Amino acid sequence: MIPQVLTIAGSDSGGGAGIQADIKTFQELGVYSTSVLTAVTAQNTLGVAAIYPMAREAVQTQLQAVGKDFQLSALKTGMLFNEEIIEETAKWIRHFNWRQLVVDPVMIAKGGANLLRAEAGAALKKELLPLASVVTPNIPEAEVLSGIEIADPLSRRLAAEKILSFGSQSVIIKGGHGKDEETAEDFFLHRDGEELLFRSPRIATVQTHGTGCTFSAALAAELAKGQPLKEAIYTAKRFIQAALSSELNIGAGHGPTNHAAYRKYGDERREMYDVEIQ
Repeated sequence: MIPQVLTIAGSDSGGGAGIQADIKTFQELGVYSTSVLTAVTAQNTLGVAAIYPMAREAVQTQLQAVGKDFQLSALKTGMLFNEEIIEETAKWIRHFNWRQLVVDPVMIAKGGANLLRAEAGAALKKELLPLASVVTPNIPEAEVLSGIEIADPLSRRLAAEKILSFGSQSVIIKGGHGKDEETAEDFFLHRDGEELLFRSPRIATVQTHGTGCTFSAALAAELAKGQPLKEAIYTAKRFIQAALSSELNIGAGHGPTNHAAYRKYGDERREMYDVEIQ
């Protein structure tokens, strides 16, 4: 049976991030996607014009419908927007005993719009992070979650430790916002103390819309297929590198990544998106 995966996230009318990016990624990596919509956004590559969150009851009934009929091997969360949606999401994850949860703590859109209300941060830490197998913040999100400014490897590790203190099994702080002009370095830390660096060449492009959503979706897909966490992160990193390396050049702003690139080009362009693990 094909692995079944759930994404709990917002809709992106531009198609590059959110639910749309997740479903594309799941399809490319050979898993079946179910979805729970948390918000509808009016956005394009230039920014977010409006956000329309779903009612708590709408999120609840979607989660119930999925849980009653599908056998999930993994799931991920993206844009949850407010405290009520976070609480409802956590409640039904516990109820159905869903495992292998990837939490992408979506907070700010590429154009600067707030995708998580400030008062919802406490609910995210209290309700959702203790259920997570892995949390995937970028550097700004990791700083907000931990309250620690990340300026060097030491402060990055301290931030990761703080995030783990909220209960998740592991964290990977993505390096796309890092200062190194040549390399993007993702830092992984597990509760047992294991730490790894996933390093790849930095790609000079503005076609970056939905990178966080895509990475976390690829990670969830690989976990659903039975890959160990380290191997799942490696594949997810390669998937997003391939998507960034093969530009679509759609839109006038931060354009979407190419979700088909990893499957389409295979090893043909491996040197463009290979990943070093240290």
